[in-house]
Amino acid sequence: MRLICLTIFLLFCHALIAGNDGNTNGARRSALGGSSILLKDHWAVDNNPALLGNLNQWGAGISYENQFNLNELSYRSAVIAHPIKQGAFGLSINQFGFSAYQEDRIGLSYGQKLGEGLSMGIQLNYLSTSINEGYGSNNAISGNVGVFAQINDEISLAAIVINPNRAKLAEFQDERYPSLIKLGVGYTFSEKVSLVSEIAKDVDADADVRFGIEYQAIEILYFRAGYSTNPALSSFGFGLLFNQFQLDIASSFDSNLGFSPQISLSYRPRAKKE
Repeated sequence: MRLICLTIFLLFCHALIAGNDGNTNGARRSALGGSSILLKDHWAVDNNPALLGNLNQWGAGISYENQFNLNELSYRSAVIAHPIKQGAFGLSINQFGFSAYQEDRIGLSYGQKLGEGLSMGIQLNYLSTSINEGYGSNNAISGNVGVFAQINDEISLAAIVINPNRAKLAEFQDERYPSLIKLGVGYTFSEKVSLVSEIAKDVDADADVRFGIEYQAIEILYFRAGYSTNPALSSFGFGLLFNQFQLDIASSFDSNLGFSPQISLSYRPRAKKE
Protein backbone atom coordinates (compact mmCIF):
# COMPACT_ATOMS: atom_id res chain seq x y z
CA MET A 1 0.00 0.00 0.00
CA ARG A 2 2.85 2.39 0.83
CA LEU A 3 4.38 1.80 -2.59
CA ILE A 4 1.03 2.45 -4.31
CA CYS A 5 0.54 5.70 -2.37
CA LEU A 6 4.06 6.84 -3.22
CA THR A 7 3.50 6.05 -6.89
CA ILE A 8 0.24 8.06 -6.93
CA PHE A 9 2.04 10.97 -5.27
CA LEU A 10 4.82 10.84 -7.86
CA LEU A 11 2.32 10.74 -10.70
CA PHE A 12 0.61 13.83 -9.26
CA CYS A 13 3.89 15.74 -8.87
CA HIS A 14 5.09 14.70 -12.30
CA ALA A 15 1.88 15.90 -13.90
CA LEU A 16 2.09 19.15 -11.95
CA ILE A 17 5.62 20.05 -13.03
CA ALA A 18 5.59 18.28 -16.41
CA GLY A 19 8.82 16.42 -15.62
CA ASN A 20 9.71 15.60 -19.22
CA ASP A 21 7.95 18.77 -20.45
CA GLY A 22 7.81 17.40 -23.95
CA ASN A 23 11.58 17.13 -24.32
CA THR A 24 13.15 20.10 -22.54
CA ASN A 25 16.65 19.24 -21.42
CA GLY A 26 19.81 20.61 -19.83
CA ALA A 27 20.66 22.76 -16.81
CA ARG A 28 21.07 25.89 -18.94
CA ARG A 29 17.40 25.64 -19.90
CA SER A 30 16.42 25.10 -16.27
CA ALA A 31 18.26 28.26 -15.13
CA LEU A 32 16.43 30.31 -17.77
CA GLY A 33 12.95 29.59 -16.43
CA GLY A 34 12.48 26.57 -18.69
CA SER A 35 12.90 28.61 -21.90
CA SER A 36 14.55 26.18 -24.29
CA ILE A 37 13.54 26.46 -27.95
CA LEU A 38 15.92 29.36 -28.74
CA LEU A 39 19.11 27.93 -27.19
CA LYS A 40 21.87 27.27 -29.72
CA ASP A 41 23.72 24.34 -28.20
CA HIS A 42 23.80 20.55 -28.45
CA TRP A 43 20.83 20.20 -26.12
CA ALA A 44 18.79 21.34 -29.13
CA VAL A 45 18.60 17.61 -29.89
CA ASP A 46 15.65 17.66 -27.48
CA ASN A 47 14.86 21.35 -26.97
CA ASN A 48 14.36 22.29 -30.62
CA PRO A 49 15.84 20.10 -33.39
CA ALA A 50 15.63 23.00 -35.85
CA LEU A 51 18.71 24.50 -34.17
CA LEU A 52 20.76 21.43 -35.09
CA GLY A 53 21.02 23.01 -38.52
CA ASN A 54 23.29 25.66 -37.00
CA LEU A 55 25.85 23.24 -35.56
CA ASN A 56 29.30 23.10 -37.13
CA GLN A 57 30.94 20.69 -34.68
CA TRP A 58 29.85 17.49 -32.98
CA GLY A 59 29.20 17.49 -29.24
CA ALA A 60 27.63 15.54 -26.39
CA GLY A 61 26.26 16.10 -22.91
CA ILE A 62 24.87 14.42 -19.80
CA SER A 63 22.46 15.90 -17.27
CA TYR A 64 20.93 15.05 -13.91
CA GLU A 65 18.02 16.78 -12.17
CA ASN A 66 16.78 16.01 -8.67
CA GLN A 67 13.30 17.51 -8.61
CA PHE A 68 12.35 18.84 -5.16
CA ASN A 69 15.35 16.89 -3.76
CA LEU A 70 13.49 13.60 -4.18
CA ASN A 71 15.47 10.75 -5.72
CA GLU A 72 12.17 9.27 -6.91
CA LEU A 73 11.64 12.39 -9.04
CA SER A 74 15.10 12.39 -10.60
CA TYR A 75 15.53 13.00 -14.33
CA ARG A 76 18.59 11.64 -16.17
CA SER A 77 19.52 12.35 -19.77
CA ALA A 78 22.26 12.20 -22.37
CA VAL A 79 22.49 13.75 -25.85
CA ILE A 80 24.89 13.62 -28.77
CA ALA A 81 24.77 15.60 -32.02
CA HIS A 82 26.85 15.39 -35.18
CA PRO A 83 26.70 17.69 -38.22
CA ILE A 84 26.65 16.38 -41.77
CA LYS A 85 26.83 18.20 -45.07
CA GLN A 86 23.17 19.23 -45.16
CA GLY A 87 22.42 19.56 -41.44
CA ALA A 88 22.94 17.55 -38.24
CA PHE A 89 21.65 14.39 -36.58
CA GLY A 90 21.09 14.00 -32.84
CA LEU A 91 20.33 11.19 -30.40
CA SER A 92 18.96 11.54 -26.87
CA ILE A 93 18.32 9.06 -24.07
CA ASN A 94 16.16 10.11 -21.11
CA GLN A 95 14.88 8.45 -17.95
CA PHE A 96 12.58 9.71 -15.20
CA GLY A 97 11.48 8.08 -11.94
CA PHE A 98 12.55 4.96 -10.07
CA SER A 99 11.80 1.23 -9.91
CA ALA A 100 8.08 1.60 -9.01
CA TYR A 101 7.36 4.22 -11.67
CA GLN A 102 9.63 4.92 -14.61
CA GLU A 103 9.46 6.81 -17.89
CA ASP A 104 12.00 6.24 -20.67
CA ARG A 105 12.39 8.15 -23.91
CA ILE A 106 14.78 7.66 -26.82
CA GLY A 107 14.77 10.43 -29.42
CA LEU A 108 16.31 10.66 -32.88
CA SER A 109 16.52 14.20 -34.30
CA TYR A 110 17.50 15.89 -37.53
CA GLY A 111 17.73 19.58 -38.38
CA GLN A 112 18.96 21.62 -41.31
CA LYS A 113 19.04 25.14 -42.69
CA LEU A 114 16.40 26.06 -45.23
CA GLY A 115 17.89 29.43 -46.09
CA GLU A 116 19.68 32.40 -44.60
CA GLY A 117 18.66 32.58 -40.94
CA LEU A 118 15.94 29.92 -41.29
CA SER A 119 16.10 26.28 -40.16
CA MET A 120 13.74 23.39 -39.47
CA GLY A 121 14.02 20.13 -37.56
CA ILE A 122 12.13 16.98 -36.65
CA GLN A 123 12.38 14.44 -33.85
CA LEU A 124 11.04 10.89 -33.55
CA ASN A 125 10.61 9.55 -30.00
CA TYR A 126 10.15 6.08 -28.58
CA LEU A 127 8.26 6.42 -25.27
CA SER A 128 7.95 3.83 -22.53
CA THR A 129 6.16 4.07 -19.17
CA SER A 130 6.15 1.26 -16.60
CA ILE A 131 4.43 0.98 -13.21
CA ASN A 132 5.02 -1.92 -10.83
CA GLU A 133 2.46 -3.59 -8.57
CA GLY A 134 0.80 -5.23 -11.57
CA TYR A 135 -0.02 -2.06 -13.49
CA GLY A 136 2.23 -3.04 -16.40
CA SER A 137 3.87 -0.87 -19.03
CA ASN A 138 3.07 1.06 -22.19
CA ASN A 139 5.09 1.88 -25.31
CA ALA A 140 4.36 4.49 -27.95
CA ILE A 141 5.85 6.58 -30.76
CA SER A 142 5.63 10.37 -30.94
CA GLY A 143 7.10 13.10 -33.13
CA ASN A 144 8.11 16.77 -32.81
CA VAL A 145 8.53 19.49 -35.44
CA GLY A 146 10.44 22.72 -34.81
CA VAL A 147 11.43 25.87 -36.71
CA PHE A 148 13.89 28.69 -35.99
CA ALA A 149 14.37 32.08 -37.63
CA GLN A 150 17.15 34.62 -37.04
CA ILE A 151 15.41 37.87 -38.00
CA ASN A 152 18.46 40.11 -37.49
CA ASP A 153 21.46 40.40 -35.17
CA GLU A 154 19.19 41.08 -32.19
CA ILE A 155 15.90 39.22 -32.72
CA SER A 156 15.24 35.50 -33.13
CA LEU A 157 12.00 33.51 -33.30
CA ALA A 158 11.24 29.83 -32.74
CA ALA A 159 8.32 27.43 -32.53
CA ILE A 160 7.86 23.73 -31.89
CA VAL A 161 4.94 21.30 -31.88
CA ILE A 162 5.45 18.36 -29.53
CA ASN A 163 3.59 15.07 -29.89
CA PRO A 164 1.01 16.29 -32.44
CA ASN A 165 -0.07 12.67 -33.00
CA ARG A 166 -1.31 12.47 -29.36
CA ALA A 167 0.50 9.23 -28.54
CA LYS A 168 -1.56 7.06 -26.19
CA LEU A 169 -0.31 6.48 -22.64
CA ALA A 170 -3.08 4.16 -21.41
CA GLU A 171 -6.41 2.72 -22.51
CA PHE A 172 -8.00 3.79 -19.22
CA GLN A 173 -9.86 7.06 -19.88
CA ASP A 174 -7.95 7.29 -23.17
CA GLU A 175 -4.94 8.88 -21.41
CA ARG A 176 -2.36 10.52 -23.71
CA TYR A 177 1.22 11.70 -23.48
CA PRO A 178 1.52 15.53 -23.23
CA SER A 179 1.05 17.48 -26.47
CA LEU A 180 2.41 21.03 -26.50
CA ILE A 181 2.87 24.04 -28.72
CA LYS A 182 5.70 26.45 -27.89
CA LEU A 183 6.37 29.90 -29.34
CA GLY A 184 9.55 31.78 -28.47
CA VAL A 185 11.18 35.19 -28.94
CA GLY A 186 14.79 36.01 -28.15
CA TYR A 187 16.56 39.37 -27.97
CA THR A 188 20.31 39.96 -27.83
CA PHE A 189 21.10 43.23 -26.07
CA SER A 190 24.87 42.93 -26.54
CA GLU A 191 27.61 40.33 -26.85
CA LYS A 192 27.27 39.70 -23.12
CA VAL A 193 23.53 39.92 -22.40
CA SER A 194 20.63 38.04 -24.03
CA LEU A 195 16.97 37.44 -23.19
CA VAL A 196 14.90 34.38 -24.10
CA SER A 197 11.16 33.94 -23.64
CA GLU A 198 8.50 31.48 -24.69
CA ILE A 199 4.89 30.50 -24.21
CA ALA A 200 4.19 26.79 -23.79
CA LYS A 201 0.61 25.53 -24.15
CA ASP A 202 -0.35 21.98 -23.28
CA VAL A 203 -3.62 21.03 -24.96
CA ASP A 204 -4.91 19.84 -21.58
CA ALA A 205 -3.56 22.65 -19.37
CA ASP A 206 -3.23 26.41 -19.07
CA ALA A 207 -0.41 28.22 -20.88
CA ASP A 208 2.96 28.64 -19.19
CA VAL A 209 4.91 31.87 -19.81
CA ARG A 210 8.67 31.49 -19.38
CA PHE A 211 11.55 33.88 -19.67
CA GLY A 212 15.21 34.06 -18.72
CA ILE A 213 18.25 36.28 -19.00
CA GLU A 214 21.86 35.24 -19.52
CA TYR A 215 24.89 37.42 -18.72
CA GLN A 216 28.47 36.60 -19.69
CA ALA A 217 30.50 38.08 -16.83
CA ILE A 218 33.88 36.99 -18.22
CA GLU A 219 34.95 34.75 -21.07
CA ILE A 220 34.47 31.51 -19.12
CA LEU A 221 31.61 32.43 -16.76
CA TYR A 222 27.86 32.90 -17.42
CA PHE A 223 25.16 33.92 -14.92
CA ARG A 224 21.50 33.06 -15.58
CA ALA A 225 18.10 33.68 -14.01
CA GLY A 226 14.51 33.05 -15.05
CA TYR A 227 10.86 32.61 -14.14
CA SER A 228 7.87 30.56 -15.29
CA THR A 229 4.21 31.08 -14.46
CA ASN A 230 2.52 27.64 -14.55
CA PRO A 231 3.53 26.40 -12.10
CA ALA A 232 5.16 29.52 -10.58
CA LEU A 233 8.89 28.78 -10.48
CA SER A 234 11.88 31.06 -10.11
CA SER A 235 15.25 29.81 -11.30
CA PHE A 236 18.94 30.68 -11.33
CA GLY A 237 22.27 29.18 -12.28
CA PHE A 238 25.64 29.62 -13.91
CA GLY A 239 27.84 28.09 -16.58
CA LEU A 240 31.61 27.53 -16.66
CA LEU A 241 33.73 26.85 -19.73
CA PHE A 242 36.81 24.64 -19.40
CA ASN A 243 38.51 24.37 -22.79
CA GLN A 244 36.33 21.79 -24.57
CA PHE A 245 33.99 21.21 -21.61
CA GLN A 246 31.07 23.22 -20.27
CA LEU A 247 29.62 22.77 -16.79
CA ASP A 248 26.13 24.16 -16.13
CA ILE A 249 24.55 24.22 -12.67
CA ALA A 250 21.01 25.43 -12.00
CA SER A 251 18.05 25.18 -9.68
CA SER A 252 14.40 26.12 -9.84
CA PHE A 253 12.38 26.97 -6.74
CA ASP A 254 8.73 26.34 -5.91
CA SER A 255 7.46 28.11 -2.78
CA ASN A 256 5.48 25.01 -1.76
CA LEU A 257 7.70 22.13 -2.87
CA GLY A 258 11.20 23.59 -2.62
CA PHE A 259 14.33 23.43 -4.79
CA SER A 260 15.07 21.29 -7.86
CA PRO A 261 18.84 21.29 -8.46
CA GLN A 262 20.27 20.25 -11.82
CA ILE A 263 23.73 19.76 -13.29
CA SER A 264 24.85 19.27 -16.90
CA LEU A 265 28.25 18.53 -18.40
CA SER A 266 28.81 19.09 -22.12
CA TYR A 267 31.73 18.30 -24.40
CA ARG A 268 32.48 19.88 -27.74
CA PRO A 269 35.90 19.44 -29.37
CA ARG A 270 37.61 22.45 -30.80
CA ALA A 271 36.93 23.07 -34.48
CA LYS A 272 39.71 21.88 -36.74
CA LYS A 273 41.83 24.59 -38.26
CA GLU A 274 41.66 24.89 -42.02
